[in-house]
Amino acid sequence: MHSEDTADRSALAPACAACGLPKKPCRTGEGQLPPGCPPKLDARAVEWARQQYADPGVSEFARQASVQEAECYADRDQRPYVLHPVKTRIEETAEFARRMGYRRLGLAFCAGLHGEARTLAGILEAHGFEVVSVVCKAGAVPKESIGIQDDEKVRIGQFEPMCNPIAQAAVLNAEGTEFNIVVGLCVGHDSLFLKYADALSTVLVAKDRVLAHAPAAALHTASSYYPWLAKPR
Repeated sequence: MHSEDTADRSALAPACAACGLPKKPCRTGEGQLPPGCPPKLDARAVEWARQQYADPGVSEFARQASVQEAECYADRDQRPYVLHPVKTRIEETAEFARRMGYRRLGLAFCAGLHGEARTLAGILEAHGFEVVSVVCKAGAVPKESIGIQDDEKVRIGQFEPMCNPIAQAAVLNAEGTEFNIVVGLCVGHDSLFLKYADALSTVLVAKDRVLAHAPAAALHTASSYYPWLAKPR
């Protein structure tokens, strides 16, 4: 869809992150679209996306995701309404999988979060799900097989297996998982897993080695403790 439009696109690209409108049309359904608004710059892309919901499977998945979104807040019938979130991401994931009628869940996790993965598997099994789990180092394939030099390893001078997200996806595909959960895969490795996995997936934990896997913490403190992140190194 996009390749044929590349030459026609203007120099102005969608920039929702830079939108400074206090009342945003995408939230209110009213008002004039500002420069950098996707529907204004690429109406065909938005229309193409709308058409995808005509697929019953896509439509139902999207519907249940929206229902789940609302169910994560309490007292929605009260006026005036004040946002009151009440469910953790783990609860939300389990509830959504149940809403979709999934029973067999895949768990693709980082070796560094083995304990968390074990705990999560136990929680999901307590909710009645079958859990198929695969660690990132499955297969013990040496990093040299993808051209990694010894000085490029984490532990120089030692055997070091590569993270193998394609194998993780292949194992879960073969096991027929209906929905996959990503726990702490490295940047890039998570991308390959999502590319090769047959079932739709959700990310429960985004790896951040410094911030205890809470990368948004650096955004919350970007103007105080982490202003240096904006300076290229």
